[in-house]
Order: sequence, then structure tokens, then C-alpha cells
Amino acid sequence: MPRFSVIVPAYKVQAYLHECLESVLSQSYPDLELIAVDDCSPDASGAIIDEFAARDPRVRPVHLARNQGLGPARNAGTAEATGDYLVFLDGDDTLTPDALHEIADRLKETGEPDVLVYDYARTFWTGETIRNQAAAQLTEEGPAPFRLADRPGLLRLLMVAWNKAYRREFIEQEGFAFPSGYYEDTPWTYPVLMTAESIATLDRVCVHYRQRRRGAILGTVSPRHFDIFEQYDRVFAYVDQNPELARWRPLLFRRMVDHLVVVFARRDRLPRRSRAAFLRKARTHYRRYRSPGAPVPPRNRLRHGLVRLGLHRTWRALQLASALLRRTRKLADRLLKGLRGSALRLHYRVQRRLPLRADRAAFAAHGVRGPGDSPGALEQAFRTHAPHIRTAWITGPDADAEQRDTAPSGPRRLRPDTAAYWTALARSKYLVHNDGFDRRLVKRPGQVLVQTQQGTPLGHMGLDLGERPAAAGGTDVDDLLDDVDKWDYVLSANRHSTLTWERVHPGGYTTLEYGSPRNDVFQQATSADVTRIREQLGIPDGTVAILYAPAHRDYRRTQRTTLDLHRVLRRLGPRFVVLARADPRHGGPLTPTAGRVIDVTDHPGVEELCLASDALVTDYSSIMFDYANLDRPIVLHTDDWEAYEAARGTYFDVRSFPPGAVARGEDELIDIFASGHWRGSRSAQLRSAFRERFCPHDDGRAAERVVRHVVLGETCRPPVVPLGKRHPVPSPAASLTHSPLATVPQPTGRRTVIERL
Repeated sequence: MPRFSVIVPAYKVQAYLHECLESVLSQSYPDLELIAVDDCSPDASGAIIDEFAARDPRVRPVHLARNQGLGPARNAGTAEATGDYLVFLDGDDTLTPDALHEIADRLKETGEPDVLVYDYARTFWTGETIRNQAAAQLTEEGPAPFRLADRPGLLRLLMVAWNKAYRREFIEQEGFAFPSGYYEDTPWTYPVLMTAESIATLDRVCVHYRQRRRGAILGTVSPRHFDIFEQYDRVFAYVDQNPELARWRPLLFRRMVDHLVVVFARRDRLPRRSRAAFLRKARTHYRRYRSPGAPVPPRNRLRHGLVRLGLHRTWRALQLASALLRRTRKLADRLLKGLRGSALRLHYRVQRRLPLRADRAAFAAHGVRGPGDSPGALEQAFRTHAPHIRTAWITGPDADAEQRDTAPSGPRRLRPDTAAYWTALARSKYLVHNDGFDRRLVKRPGQVLVQTQQGTPLGHMGLDLGERPAAAGGTDVDDLLDDVDKWDYVLSANRHSTLTWERVHPGGYTTLEYGSPRNDVFQQATSADVTRIREQLGIPDGTVAILYAPAHRDYRRTQRTTLDLHRVLRRLGPRFVVLARADPRHGGPLTPTAGRVIDVTDHPGVEELCLASDALVTDYSSIMFDYANLDRPIVLHTDDWEAYEAARGTYFDVRSFPPGAVARGEDELIDIFASGHWRGSRSAQLRSAFRERFCPHDDGRAAERVVRHVVLGETCRPPVVPLGKRHPVPSPAASLTHSPLATVPQPTGRRTVIERL
């Protein structure tokens, strides 16, 4: 008897069925049977199922003589099931890697509940992936298992069958079955959740719910959307047959009305001529099942009222009025924006005619997304070593409240495209940025522009991107050179950076090879600072924290991690945690926070993440050059080196001169940590050579040297402390070299990359 019976109905999904079935059979948890039901599909779905059955004995094909619909097809699969738990998966969706393993672990942990509810993410044909917005309902905190009465918020989730695992004996005992017709999940899911004696949740994305551009059943205009009324008739009939469930009627009524409103409001569902009839039938159901006791949110009261009265013409009139109002607002906004822009341009011209303020400096970082990086370190150095300079921070509108709160307390905060912003650009003597300055900036005589850059370059930059259209991203060379011509100083951390910047950004500026100001904190932080940061991030005591920070992939339209972080941690054991940080261009979290994976993409300071971690795993990100200053282990994961080098281009092969061990795949990465090579003597030797080449000036006083040269005009600057005399704050796990944390039992028969090096 297998642990899981995965039931996959298939009808007109030949383009997606192979990926679906492969996602099941490739699971790391092999104790399963895959029951694939061919619902008399006219395409090649049936043949694909037979091909999989011929190559894998776990596949059990079921061919229906006639098309019966999704519900009966699932019933046919359930009748053949022998597993402990039933898992439903539509033929165009997929299981995420290791999903069944996570489900099995959670089932065991929670005592074999009747139902386990897990999460999903919508995957769009554009490549975008978005997690369920109601994921907070799946928290694993609190007692488990439980009953629905303990956590009624589960009814706010999408009422589908494929985001749950069901104990087969419970389903057979209660006699649950899917009806025919559209919206067949509704009369299945509500009764199952209300009846289950034990429910548990798994806060992990286990299903990728494909959002097809065209062809999805519920996205097709059809009169069969009227089936929703019969499905809710079945739900309320079940409640009437079980009086102990009467308490759920008010909530079910409200959910029904919300569902009817969604179907009616979507233009891709109901035929135009049947919309009035649908609303009249919705009014009938409203009156038939109306149950006081479930308050309606204010934003939904108007729609509920229109359903209650069946006012189709009123609804249509309100839609037209709403559309007209939106268009009017857009026109008004466009007009006001134009007037405001004209006023600001005039204001800027006036300010440029006023004298420069020699005691003012404006700073911006990372495309005005918030304070930090080298401009942040320089701003603090301005206040320390040139206190007569008043500083201002340009904080972008896309910086969230937390980022704005982390802006230094001293400087004034400016928002782009405001009068104060243009005043600062026009009259501040010092302007500091790590990205491109505002293209509308007109540099005045006497202004000093400092370009800090964003770390040591590995991938091609500037003019070198001319032959790399994927990486260039529409960069305008003329605009780039116009910006370069405004620079007075460019900061450099090492000789490699100096030679690169002067070639790819040719201009008349002066290069200050003083070190990277953003790395000063690594020499200035204390053990107390590290402890505080780890507590804020929720890193348990006595654990090894691995910072995973991959580079942006120019050759991919959508960014995704090539590592299965949950699998890595499962192999390494409970004393490892991962801090996952996406590149700022990623546009969202690298992975949802779950278990021992903590997503820290939104953390405002990457320097703090470095201090909090015990080791770095990266690939081609410039963070490796900064992290080396901590003298902590670095492991490179270069599974797609050829693709990255072809799309972006690199200045040297980092695999030949790495800062530590190099893994060319996920299993090699696991072996490096499991064997202890990640912190071995050979890794230390590689890191030492790497630091000598790329960290010669990062002694904690780079920002001070810049301020003394640029602002104070001093010729005698603080000497650089040699590498051997620097004492960066130690790693929290530095004292655990001989503890069980140092090594994990390693699989035999595999030769690691560190040994080859």
C-alpha cells in the first residue's frame, strides 16, 4: 500500500501533461502511485499516459469510455486508489520539487490528520510566479491537528481540491464524491473541511497552479457557469442533512454570494445575453439561503445589495459610471502631472541661478530605493569628519516604510521630483551616488559628484555591454557617457576595479583607490552587533547561518533559484539555516520564508546580513568580494557558468580563482558542507589569496580617507592597515569547528570539488 495516491485527470492538456506527470514521478518521496485518468480526451493525453505507464510501474492508467468531466474523472481515480492519502492534481498543474516529502513529514508530525492543507503559487504563461495571497492562513504555529471551528479562516482559501491531502479511509467512510459540472470543487471542499475531525496545515508551496493564456475551463465563456447554483444547492443540502453543521450556514451564505459576484463580474465567463438571467437566479439563491450572522465587509455591501435585489440594469449602469470615473481620473492625473512637471522645471532653473551651498551634500543609493551601500557609509563619514556639512538623503517613493525608517537620523530626507529634491540637486556642492545620477541633472561649476560604484565587478559593465544585449537591458551609451562626464571622483576597492572602471567608463574623473566604504562596517562591528542582528532575523542560537545571495540572470526573463534550499537543509540537518536574499532586480522574495529558510530580500542592509551569517553561498554576485573582508567561508555554486558568461561576460573565470570551494551542482554543494570542506584549510588558503587581490584597502577607514581627500583637501590620509593586522568580527560559529556543526555524515563514493582544487 503506497503512502500517496496522486490522481491526475486529463482532458485536452497534451501540451502540459508531460510536465505534470514528470513532476510527480520525480519527487524525492517515491512511495506513491500515480493514477492518471484519461477523460476520453480527443488529443494525445491518453497516449502520453500510456507512455508513462510503460516506463514506470507506479503509473496506473485509467481510460474512460466517454467524456464525463473533471468531477467524475476524479471519482474514477479515487475508486482505483490504494494509498493512505489522496492527492489531486490537475493535468496542467505541477507539484513543486520535494512537495510530497514535505507533506509526508507534516502528516507524521501532526498525527495523521484527516486533511492537510498546503499552499500553491500561480504560474503565468509569462513566466511570473505569484504565491497565494491568503498564505497567512496556513501558518503552522499553534496546536495541530485542529478542527475547522478552531481556524475558520481556512474557508477564506481558494475552494479547490488540489491544495489538500485527504486520508483515504476518511473519504471512503464519509462517502464523499465529486459531482459533475463546473465548480465541482465547491460541494467537495466545504463538506470535507466541515466534517473533518482533524486538520493540519503546511506553510509551503506544493503546487504550481498554471494560469493558461487561453483554454482554461473557468476562463471560457459558456452557459455552463450556471452550474454554480446546483453546486451550492448541494453544499446547503449537506448542511441540512447534518444539523450539527448549521453553525456554518451564515459563513457559507456569505462565501456563496462572494463567489456568485466573481462569476458575474468576470467578462470571460457568462455569455452576454445570459447575464441578466444569472443575476435573477443569484437573487433567488440569495433569498433561499440567506442566513444572518456573517457580517459583510463595507467594500462588498453594494455588490451584495445588487445581488439581493437582482438589479442587472443598475449593476450595468454602475459599471459604466465606474469606467467613466476611472477615465476622468486618468485624464485629470495626466493634466496635473504635466502642470506639476512644468512648475518643477521652472523651479529648478531658478535654483540653478542661486549660489551653491558649500555646506550641503545629497546622497542616494541603489537607484534612490533607500539609504545604504557606500553612499550610506560616506554620509556617516561626512557627519563624523566634516560635521559642518549638512547632509540629505534621497529616498525613493518605492522604498517601504521600514527602509525609510532606517535612514540615518541626522540627514534630511528628500523624495524625488519634489521642490526640495530639485533644490538639493541645484545647490548642494556634493552629490554622492552609487548608480546613475538623474539624467535631468545639470552639473554646475563648483559641484563635486562622487560615484561610489556598487562593488567590485565580475560581470561586464559599461561599454563592455555593447555586445551583450541581454545584459545591457536597453542601456543608452550616449546617456551613460553624459553621466560619466559629470563625475569628479570614482571610488575603487582594488586595482582590478580601477582598471575596469577607467576602461568601461572613460572620462576625466579622478579614481580614488581607497577601498570600498560599504565594507568599513565589517572592521568596525562588534560581537554584540552580530548577536543583535541574528536575534532580529530570528536565527536560532547554536546554528550555522548560510547567506544565499545569487546574482541576477540576464538570460532569464523571470528569476528563480537554481537551488532547492529545502532539500539542501534537509540533507544537512537541523543545525543549518539559510538566509535567502534575491538580487534587487528580482522584484520579490527569492523564496517564501518556511521552516529553516528565512527570506531576507527586504532587509534594508545587506551588510547586516553578512555580519549575521557564518558562510556565504553565491555564484557570480559581487557580494563575494565584500564578504571576503569578514574572512569567513565562501562557497560558489556555478551550475550555469557557461550560460551566465555567454549572456553577461566576465572579467575572469572565478572558478579558476575562487574565494573558496566551488560546487558545479546542488549535490556537490551539499557534499562540501556535509564533509566540512566549506571551512577547511584549503578553503582558507583560497580565501586568503582572494582577499590579498581584492581587499587590500578595506581596513575600515575607506570612507574616512574619501572625506579627508574630497571635502577636507588633506594630502596626508590614514595609512592602510595590512591584511594580517585586521581583526574583523568573528563568525558566531567560529568556535564550533570541532563540534557536530563542523561536519555532517557525508555520502560515500563522491569526490568533491574542493578536493580537485
